Amino acid sequence: MKKCFQQQRLQPLPSCQILAFSGTLQFQLSFSCFKAKKRVWVPEAKLNYKPQLRVSKRAPKQSRDHPKLFSPDADVEFSSELSTAQCNAILKRLEESAEDDAETLSFFEKMREGGKLERNAGAYNVILRVVSRRGDWEGAEKLISEMKASFGSELSFNVFNTLIYACCKRNLVKLGTKWFRMMLDYGVAPNVATVGMLMGLYRKGWNLEEAEFAFSQMRGFGIVCESAYSSMITIYTRLRLYEKALCVIEFMRRDEVVPNLENWLVMLNAYSQQGKLEDAERVLEAMQEAGFCANIIAYNTMITGYGKAGKMDSAQRLFMRIRQSSQLDPDETTYRSMIEGWGRADNYVYATRYYKELKQLRFKPNSSNLFTLIKLEAKYGDDEAVFEILDDMVECGCHCSSIIGTLLQVYESAGKVHKVPHLLKGVFYQHVLVNQSSCSTLVMAYVKHRLVDDALKVLNDKEWRDSRYEDNLYHLLICSGKEAGFLEDAVKIYTQMPKCDDIPNMHIACTMIDIYSVMGLFKDAEELYLKLKSSGVALDMIAFSIVVRMYVKAGSLKDACVVLEALHERSDIVPDKFLLCDMLRIYQRCNMVDKLTDLYYKISKNREDFDQELYNCVINCCAQALPVDELSRLFDEMIQREFVPSTITFNVMLDVFGKAKLFKKVRRLYNMAKKEGLVDVITYNTIVAAYGKNKDFDNMSLTVQKMEFDGFSVSLEAYNSMLDAYGKNGQMETFRSVLQRMKDSNCASDHYTYNTMINIYGEQGWINEVATVLTELKECGLRPDLCSYNTLIKAYGIAGMVEEAVGLIKEMRKNGIEPDKTTYTNLITALRRNDNFLEAVKWSLWMKQMEL
Repeated sequence: MKKCFQQQRLQPLPSCQILAFSGTLQFQLSFSCFKAKKRVWVPEAKLNYKPQLRVSKRAPKQSRDHPKLFSPDADVEFSSELSTAQCNAILKRLEESAEDDAETLSFFEKMREGGKLERNAGAYNVILRVVSRRGDWEGAEKLISEMKASFGSELSFNVFNTLIYACCKRNLVKLGTKWFRMMLDYGVAPNVATVGMLMGLYRKGWNLEEAEFAFSQMRGFGIVCESAYSSMITIYTRLRLYEKALCVIEFMRRDEVVPNLENWLVMLNAYSQQGKLEDAERVLEAMQEAGFCANIIAYNTMITGYGKAGKMDSAQRLFMRIRQSSQLDPDETTYRSMIEGWGRADNYVYATRYYKELKQLRFKPNSSNLFTLIKLEAKYGDDEAVFEILDDMVECGCHCSSIIGTLLQVYESAGKVHKVPHLLKGVFYQHVLVNQSSCSTLVMAYVKHRLVDDALKVLNDKEWRDSRYEDNLYHLLICSGKEAGFLEDAVKIYTQMPKCDDIPNMHIACTMIDIYSVMGLFKDAEELYLKLKSSGVALDMIAFSIVVRMYVKAGSLKDACVVLEALHERSDIVPDKFLLCDMLRIYQRCNMVDKLTDLYYKISKNREDFDQELYNCVINCCAQALPVDELSRLFDEMIQREFVPSTITFNVMLDVFGKAKLFKKVRRLYNMAKKEGLVDVITYNTIVAAYGKNKDFDNMSLTVQKMEFDGFSVSLEAYNSMLDAYGKNGQMETFRSVLQRMKDSNCASDHYTYNTMINIYGEQGWINEVATVLTELKECGLRPDLCSYNTLIKAYGIAGMVEEAVGLIKEMRKNGIEPDKTTYTNLITALRRNDNFLEAVKWSLWMKQMEL
């Protein structure tokens, strides 16, 4: 039986669907081409309409040989005497009335056996509807292959439309595309219905690539399907591809498409979404001139566009135009758009006015309206209005969790989170008490904004029970306070949280140890650590790191070393980079050379994991513990791996090479550091000291000149190095000139300067100069230190002033300075130098008794 595709003309859209897009596009289009054309009927498709394959309902003429052929109660049996037309009629009736498709399929197979399918397109079309309804796509593909072999080039688009229609009903995009491509592969040209169904399917899922392919095929075949243009424009607009959307509008002009209502609306929406409101106004004018009367969807689209562009005066004029019109009335979408527009303009008065009008007309706001209104109320309104909006949100079906999240968001933006505890009452507060997620969100917000008492009240009132989740929540709150710098709040939360008498939570305890350390409450931190340790909880690597740093901050390096010893006993813990750096620094500060050496060779087994920070730390800390060659190899390896040494690392290596008298490496390293811009005053001090100790006076002087040339003032350390070098070499004139230069530059002397002067003058036997230096030392507010006394004893011994040297021992003890081994050694040497051997023996015995 012959079938035809029947299509319906486009009806107005049920509601205005406006999407938030932005963008600019330099594209101008004259709409006169649409207005000037004669309106000719062209098959159209509704925006969401899927063409239906319909069959004539006329009852076939009953055969005289089979009077009960179409009786509902008659048994259907295949007979070779039936004609092809009669078989098709029976098959059609079975397809329409049979509850079980098996009977229809069985009759079709009998027709095949009886030779009734030869070039019988009608039977194939009927059975294709059956298999597509059953979802038997493999069977459908086999049937199409049979038809291709039987009909060849006469294969009709109706066959594929049947399958595509079934895919559209089930929203099967990939399968619909498959049938369309098979259709093209078999050389079957699509019709308007094919394109309309496919483009509608692609628009549902925003399938851009497939839609572009189908659209290009439509234009290639010269098919004009108004709904396809609408779908393509809608997809491009939704995906913010505004240039392409305007290109489709241009295609409509070139293809001489007479726009229907749907086309006008999507064009209007495309311009409104990108803020091209002047173009949108021209579209609206052209639409009305084309014979389409005032349409509320079009006006709503314009109002939304004005609102997004911040042109609420234009939106207000358009609204009044609608209200004054005898043909139109503002609908729900109109009021929603006005609320959004005024809300975006931050106009509390107008937004609330339209909200009240919307409710008076018994329209319902959408969730976006409610969010806008509650945001405005948070900034400008009062609490009573907020309660009303919250009730409306519940009435609209918003979940309590979503409402609470929205409330926190808007009041946080307004800086009024302190009002939230007053607003969360009744059903909302009850929801917080029973819902873990909402409770967590709320108390986190409270702690963030220092409403700790409110947060603790919620936690005390909560009704849910989950100890593990609760511990994690408290830990999160404590960490939040710590990261925000609210350490007192974190302590308050910890002190009021439920305590477990058996086993403390290691993560919370470690966080609190860290907080106490930052606050300088080392006693509390240590007490918490000892409690954690005594509970038998096995510390992890992070816990060890926190405890070690706590003791380092407290200045208790011995206790830190004890913790590190406990760490060494844990073979299951592998220190990370940060803990390794802490260990290296502690061993360096404690001068534990053996520990440094052992740790270095232990971690050096796999130096592939070394990064820039670890290389710098190892070199800086292990410089005194490793051979020069090993340090040099480590530094070269760092450079080869393209890591950049720090200024401290350069200075450490300069000191190592200088003490090893490797001055070629010193110069190479200096040039490298200068090239990288990592030279500082300590760099020059280190090089000056190295040349001075090696008595390389020319290079020492040259380095001082470079120091000044590079913009650094000659430092006290550099002066001290020059004084020491020239003095020990007996260059007293140069020594005095350096002293004078130092005074001229207003560089204040320190203990090292005075001790150097005492030592040099003492070596020369210039006891008067030594006395002058002592006077200067006292005048500048300094007192002799241990090194000063040791140097003075040595100087007095050289000058033969033995009694004065012995008297210095008493003076030292009087001033609270305990003599060391060097003190007694210098005194004994002075006594022997002056032939006081008996006295020297007494002091030697005293040294042994003191175990020096």
